[in-house]
This record gives sequence, C-alpha cells and structure tokens, in this order.
Amino acid sequence: MKDNLYSYIQPGLVHFKAFPQVMQGRDYVATLEQICEDDFWTVVEVGPVKDVRERDRARKMLEVSGMTVCYATQPTVLPQKLNAHHFDPAERKRVWKIIKGCVDEAYQLGARNIRVMSGKDPGDDKREDAKKIFEEFLHEICAYTKTQGDMKVTLKVFDRDIDKAALIGTFSDTRDVAKPVFKAHDNFGVLADLSHFPLLREDPETALNMVKKFNMQFHIGNCVVEEGHFLYGDLQPRFGVPGGSIDTPQVGEFFRLLLKMGLLNSDNPTIVSTEVRPLLAEESSALVIANAKRVIRQAWAMA
Repeated sequence: MKDNLYSYIQPGLVHFKAFPQVMQGRDYVATLEQICEDDFWTVVEVGPVKDVRERDRARKMLEVSGMTVCYATQPTVLPQKLNAHHFDPAERKRVWKIIKGCVDEAYQLGARNIRVMSGKDPGDDKREDAKKIFEEFLHEICAYTKTQGDMKVTLKVFDRDIDKAALIGTFSDTRDVAKPVFKAHDNFGVLADLSHFPLLREDPETALNMVKKFNMQFHIGNCVVEEGHFLYGDLQPRFGVPGGSIDTPQVGEFFRLLLKMGLLNSDNPTIVSTEVRPLLAEESSALVIANAKRVIRQAWAMA
C-alpha cells in the first residue's frame, strides 16, 4: 500500500477485553489511561462505568487525548442475559430501560458509536417472530439515540450455535433486520467481526456482500473452533494462539478484501477495532496489546 494505515483505518482497541479486570470493576480509569497514552490507537471501545466520579474522569481523559469513543452494551447485556426481543412485553420494557441507560451513559462518555446485539435465538419455529420484535427495538434505539445527539447505533453480529447462541447469528439474518432500520435511520450501521466468521462458518466476502451498504465498521480478533480445545468458542484470545483461527496472514487477507470491496477508503477512514485479551498464564495485557499492534502493522503491509 502506498498510503499509510491511518489513511484508511481508525485503529481501535476494546478496553474491557484488553484489560479483563475492568469487568470486575477494577482499574477502569488507570487502564483506560494506558490506551489513551498510546498514540497507535485512535479509537477506544469502552463498557459501563457506574461510579459517577470515575465516569467523569474517564470522559475528561478521553476528551483531552482526542480519542474516538465507542460504547459497548455487551458487558451489560451478556452477564444479565438481556433479551431485547423477549416474547414477554414486560421483560422487553425492562430491557429497554436498561439499554436506554446505556445510551445515556455513552453520551456522557462522549461516544460516537454504541454497539448493540441481539439476545438468545429462540429456535427455528420462533426466529422470524423474534426478528420482527428485534427490528422494532433497533428502530426504537436509533430514534432515541438521535434525539439525544449525534451517535451511531451499530449492530454486532454474533454466532448462533457455538458460543453466544444469538438470534442475529448469520449475515442473512443481519441483512433482514438491518435493511428496514437502515432505510429509516441514518445513524444505523452494522459491525462485522473477523473472529466471528469461523464461528459462523461463513465466507467473509459472501457475508459482507449481504450487508456492505449498511455503514460498516469492523472488529478483528481471534477464536478457536476446534472442539475440545480449552479455548473453544468466542473467547477473543490473542492473535496466533495455538489452535486459533486468526493470525497475521488472515488479518492481511481481511484488509485486502475490505479494500477490494471499497469498505476501506481514504475519504472516510473506517473504525477497525481489535478485540483480544490475555487468557494464558504467560500473557499480560501489555504483551497481548503489543502483539495486536504488530499484527496490524504487518497485515497492512501485506494488504
């Protein structure tokens, strides 16, 4: 490539995965500061921070450092098993109240994007009904987000039958719910994760062609699909972990594909965030982050 990485990509890091202690309520600001001080990253994806004083400190740090901020609802949704397409209206109302609070917190942190996901897949017989309900939720969150300010809602696609068992667990399902929402709301988009294609058993080019017009953003990461492996599933191990599916060559191929499809262009650099975490005894956050940066640089040189 003649142009440098930053001409096409806004490289980001998922904070609460790179520093897993954040999910236990520890070191939120201190670890966020480490990312903000590292000028390789221009984007950081954060989760909830319930302490108002810490939230204010985080907001000011993010503003001073000039980082683009994305807010992820997954740390709220997954532990609580929230389901925005639950068939019980009372439960949907409860979930909406929680997610609405996430939107408010995202604005307080200065986020420009909020990540959302579907709940559990109800099975073949009820899937289409659940998709209709989830589509209504997406309309609702896009409308509410728009009334609060300028922030995009991005739907992240998860797997259906290996780990997350999500309703939106194929790219054809993603296309079905995204099409009417995208038509109605200019602040809606779709997020595709490189590490999820092996879990979905989908070819990236075929899958992305179904959703490429929906304001795409991306994650890159790794996964293990070998049954019986102790890291089996969607655990976001470091690139190149033994038994993993994704390393530098696969990231390079992904970058080449995105360039070929026009999903990375110099007119408007695309957010491409890295989602990896230390899982093994010999791994630290610093080592896993350094690994990710090397992979990105080398993969871009291959693209």
